[in-house]
Amino acid sequence: MASLIRLNQLPLMQRCVWNHFNKISRTISTSRKNSDSAATAAAAAGAAAAPSSKKKEENWVSYGFDYNSQKDDTNYHHASFFFSVTLCLVFGGFAWAYAPDTLSRDWAQREAFLELRRREKAGLPPIDPNYVNPSSVKLPSDSTICDVEIII
Repeated sequence: MASLIRLNQLPLMQRCVWNHFNKISRTISTSRKNSDSAATAAAAAGAAAAPSSKKKEENWVSYGFDYNSQKDDTNYHHASFFFSVTLCLVFGGFAWAYAPDTLSRDWAQREAFLELRRREKAGLPPIDPNYVNPSSVKLPSDSTICDVEIII
């Protein structure tokens, strides 16, 4: 869900090129000039006088859903985890655990135990080698079969 929201907000060319260049070049600009350090000190003093909401936005780290709006990023993050964890895992696991037995596995096992118990009480073997009574099966004679190949 996060990737769908993220991909929706980026143009195609930016999606293709941005990730490649973002991983390759991570440059840090450093300078030892006095004028640059004085400018950054003045900017830091001005930032200290700014309201606390501005300071909160400066230190904001995106969850990856929206890089421009902290509110949208947080909302997409919470919605994504609500749908994936609560709805899919919790309710999906509940539905899977308590779903009815559509393949009748329980019924087949119960019938097998009942049949085994019936055969044991009757003194029969658990599995009869002659599932069908051999006297009821009518096989063709050898003269009828002739030269036909029999594949078993």
